[in-house]
Amino acid sequence: MLPEAAEKGLLTMTYPRLNRDGAEPLWMQLMRALRAEIESGELGPDQPLPSEAELSDMFSVSRTVVREALRELVQQRLIYKIKGRGAFVAPRKTELRFVGSMSGSADDLRESGRRVTTQTIHQELGEADEREAALLRIPLGEQVVRLRRLRRVDGQPWLLVDTALPARLVPGLERAVLENQSLYDMLRRRYGIEPAAADRWIEAVFPAPADAELLEVSTSTPLLGIESVAWLDDNTRFEAYYALHRSDQTRFYVGIR
Repeated sequence: MLPEAAEKGLLTMTYPRLNRDGAEPLWMQLMRALRAEIESGELGPDQPLPSEAELSDMFSVSRTVVREALRELVQQRLIYKIKGRGAFVAPRKTELRFVGSMSGSADDLRESGRRVTTQTIHQELGEADEREAALLRIPLGEQVVRLRRLRRVDGQPWLLVDTALPARLVPGLERAVLENQSLYDMLRRRYGIEPAAADRWIEAVFPAPADAELLEVSTSTPLLGIESVAWLDDNTRFEAYYALHRSDQTRFYVGIR
């Protein structure tokens, strides 16, 4: 362990010496050494890295080498920089199969051992507007159940989702207790609805002030906007939603076979 690092409480491992005679550039060796410390958990989320000057002294390399190594770690989203304060370990993002999964994000998250809570903000019966009618392929003005729900994961706001379902398929859902409940689980148990497939569209968006407040972000924070339409085996569309995901906490996995 390097004594200077130990005093600062920043580093807890002895780093491998850089091979100055090898074919791999010094910046890449330094990047790999720092990445190994991050991936091992020795450096935790939001923990500061040593300064460029300290890293330069620790590894006896130029500041140019250090900057190139840190630049690559930023590109890999393993660290982030704050002007005037230095570099920090980036929080690890949860990887979801959500884009290619019909189980629902809450189920996916619980399977990974996360604590998931869901708050119902609005729950009402109304008439389908033009967007809802087009997505669900129902007549304009047909009765729909509208839900607005805020999901938290391990206590942190994660997702804000507005959902519309044809009321004739889910009678009484506007009165059901949905707090901390999986909507898809209720649709299966109470209404016998088994999703067959869905289409989803993903875009980068900035939140409206009210949405930003609920997600505890600023209106200049980029979010992932996901629109989805799901249907049954007979092609009946039973759900349309638009969800805002905090992009600082989530990344989505899509497998192509």
